[in-house]
Amino acid sequence: MLRGFACLVGLLAAVPAMAGEMTADEARRFVIGKTFSYNCFEGTRGQGHVHADGSVVGSIQFQGAGKVRYAALPANTLQVKGESVCASLRGLPIDPCFNLEKIDDNSFRGSISGLGFAYCEFTRRTTRASVSNDSGVPLGLRSSLTAERN
Repeated sequence: MLRGFACLVGLLAAVPAMAGEMTADEARRFVIGKTFSYNCFEGTRGQGHVHADGSVVGSIQFQGAGKVRYAALPANTLQVKGESVCASLRGLPIDPCFNLEKIDDNSFRGSISGLGFAYCEFTRRTTRASVSNDSGVPLGLRSSLTAERN
């Protein structure tokens, strides 16, 4: 459950349009269908791709040490609630929401609402990314439609 939440915070925080706080709609346009690398305040890093159905796929390395792990969160993990982008993870007693602040046209900072110190910085990737699973075999990031067909 903790890894899922850490993964969500890491893979989620990808949503800017201009310097300043982004609305949920601006965030959606900025991140859907794009790949971002991220670095979090406590060292966790990786990359992720957010799909239109609210699912996320990518990689995570907790606290910047150990194996880089493949991570996938199901549809509706990321949801818009009013003007906020929130996460819904099975096993968590709350659905945390996020403050999303655009840094420039390619990057933003995401933090858990009310916990500004707990943030990740996201930078848009322009090349196709790949991650490894536990066996070390490369896995290309695929769209959810491709994954469903396989």
